[in-house]
Amino acid sequence: MAEGTTTTATVTATEDPPRSGAVRRPALSPSRASDFKQCPLLYRFRAVDRLPEVPTKAQVRGTLVHSVLERLFALPQGERVPERAVAMLEPTWRELLAECPEWTELFSDEDGDAEQAMSTWLGGAAKLLDGYFGLEDPNRLDPEACELHVETELSSGVVLRGYIDRLDVAPTGEIRVVDYKTGAAPREIGEAKAMFQMKFYAVVLWRLRGIVPRQLKLMYLSDGQALAYTPDEGELVRFERTLEAIWQAILRAGKTGDFRPNPSKLCGWCSHQALCPSFGGTPPEYPGWPEPDPGEESVLDRAD
Repeated sequence: MAEGTTTTATVTATEDPPRSGAVRRPALSPSRASDFKQCPLLYRFRAVDRLPEVPTKAQVRGTLVHSVLERLFALPQGERVPERAVAMLEPTWRELLAECPEWTELFSDEDGDAEQAMSTWLGGAAKLLDGYFGLEDPNRLDPEACELHVETELSSGVVLRGYIDRLDVAPTGEIRVVDYKTGAAPREIGEAKAMFQMKFYAVVLWRLRGIVPRQLKLMYLSDGQALAYTPDEGELVRFERTLEAIWQAILRAGKTGDFRPNPSKLCGWCSHQALCPSFGGTPPEYPGWPEPDPGEESVLDRAD
């Protein structure tokens, strides 16, 4: 621990998945915290108004690839080979469509054969899996968990909640947090958001287990690149304070509905420009602070 730094004890901590139908306390997730940092009005649209957003094909493909990689690690070591992963694509896609049938509409406006367009799209997912196998051999790994739900409450009362793509724990107890990236955001923007997300998870795990993760690893499957970072305890203390400040700012805005837009080059990817004052729009009437939980992440959030 850095000299002169003090830490506070966690009030509650859990790695259990949420119970179905349980009413949970408002919490901060990495995706929603990132939204508020980027644009408070975007946070409101997603977490308070909960406006629908049509996912992009790239987002849905990321969800598919994440699901396949989770299933890949459920196979015995020695069977985690590229052919098995690619063979999982179509059945996994069918299961995702059963949960989100509206995703088929992503291909309905294609010129020509929608089925052929979907097949080409699945081929793109196969290339991302090839990119993964170019980065590491999963047969040499024994993850403690994939798609791990984590939640902890800081001494300040802020509840942190999220899902970790993969958690590796060495026999010596050292922890590595792994996150797969398949999205199409510009790298300089994507890496900044991704590292914010990884530090968020590092704080949660540190408070849950009392161990600072040894490595935070981002794996960019589209270009076969990896970025590794080693945090220290003093840094996590400072980042924890940042998260507490973000949550307090959210609560202040939540009382009045004063979620202001923050125009930037990221506006080009926003689905809500028609409702944004920065683009001549008018937000819907403020519905008040949501219940039960504005910190919930969607399956698409987990596959950023």
